[in-house]
Amino acid sequence: MSGIKRVVLAYSGGLDTSVILKWLQVTYNCEVVTFTADLGQGEELEPARDKARLMGIPEEHIYIDDLREEFVRDFVFPMMRANARYEGDYLLGTSIARPLISKRLIEIARETNADAIAHGATGKGNDQVRFELSAYALDPDIKVIAPWREWDLNSRTALIAWAEKHQIPVPKDKRGESPFSTDANLLHTSSEGKVLEDPWEETPDYVYSRTVNPEDAPDEPEYITIDFEKGDGIALNGKAMSPAMLLTALNDLGRTHGIGRLDLVENRFVGMKSRGMYETPGGEIYARAHRGIEQITLDRGAAHLKDELMPRYAELIYNGFWFAPEREMLQAAIDHSQERVSGTVRLKLYKGSAHVVGRKSPNSLYSERHVTFEDDAGAYDQKDAQGFIKLNALRLRLLAQRDR
Repeated sequence: MSGIKRVVLAYSGGLDTSVILKWLQVTYNCEVVTFTADLGQGEELEPARDKARLMGIPEEHIYIDDLREEFVRDFVFPMMRANARYEGDYLLGTSIARPLISKRLIEIARETNADAIAHGATGKGNDQVRFELSAYALDPDIKVIAPWREWDLNSRTALIAWAEKHQIPVPKDKRGESPFSTDANLLHTSSEGKVLEDPWEETPDYVYSRTVNPEDAPDEPEYITIDFEKGDGIALNGKAMSPAMLLTALNDLGRTHGIGRLDLVENRFVGMKSRGMYETPGGEIYARAHRGIEQITLDRGAAHLKDELMPRYAELIYNGFWFAPEREMLQAAIDHSQERVSGTVRLKLYKGSAHVVGRKSPNSLYSERHVTFEDDAGAYDQKDAQGFIKLNALRLRLLAQRDR
């Protein structure tokens, strides 16, 4: 690319993005603006500021933004309203963070009059697609630099050698082969690579970082309640909380009880299968609770249609199409379905599981009078079922008569 004078880099402060920072300066002879997002990954972010300073980035070009509330409120909660699970299991913890990071990259590029943005995603994974589709949707003229697709530093040894050549500090724990790579935010932690690449081998216990082993979780169950209003969680055990506060509190509960572990072989958008280990402690509890409140507040037709739409919705997020019109269309339908999804869900947390054990709502469609095995006081005439069955059986009887 030519004419690049200033680049906004998604910067963690780790070895890879530190090398990328210097590589951008050397290769493009440009200014670099660093952006580090606090998405609740649980790491101290000020070292990223210090490292950026050491590499010559002026203070006004170092952005460290606390995006936790926006992340949960505007991205995680809308996704959870859809009960989204990619390929039936994955709660999309990495996928849902990428559009927010891209959004902020574009905003900073505009604020600083930058010509391009850059990211550290590799050419084999999904993240490169997610970052760039989101960026182009928000700014069709933005230039995107993906060093892993341009440079020849195709091994960890080469990366470290290049870092040493350019006086970039290399921590001792980075000099050996990393056993696996991780990504973390307030919703989840994911681990991939190395010890996880053989899908037959069980995930070693040391890979898990956000949950205790369910076998070691408390021997007594814990009961909690989550209050919902229009499809979003608003309180835990009766205490009002913001979206990020609620998810943080649920993460603590999930950690204690070993909830939210997932060993998954998934289909990447770029075509290959990959094996990952995910921990989504609070998200798993929240997702179970949301389905619980929908069970008594959603009409059957609306609930079943939502379940039909969910795989498509989840795939759009996984593939990076958060800002695409089809995702926004689906979101509008999903959000409309949530207008009466309010009430309280009671859950039992015990040794790796979160079970809904109670639900109540002022908008409940559940009628004990209709379903009781006792005297229903005329609420339902059982004789009506005969005609209902005959009408539904008519086409089946005609088929049977023809083929007899």
